[in-house]
Amino acid sequence: MLELIKYIVEQFADKKDEIEYKVEETDNAIEVTVLLDASDMGKVIGKQGKIAKAMRTIVRCATPRDSKKYVIEIEEKA
Repeated sequence: MLELIKYIVEQFADKKDEIEYKVEETDNAIEVTVLLDASDMGKVIGKQGKIAKAMRTIVRCATPRDSKKYVIEIEEKA
């Protein structure tokens, strides 16, 4: 599923080599944090968060029922 997230994010980001992904697994969820350059934040999130919401919907639909839920966070790289 991480490959799907990477593919979607890289379609919108300009600085693809500066993207970082942090994956943390908890008891019932897998949290994926996408760290982006400040100039790519708006492009990946989209107007009113539409791209980010669509990405979360695609990942939710692609996840099998019996597996852990994916939580996607998009943050600016410090």
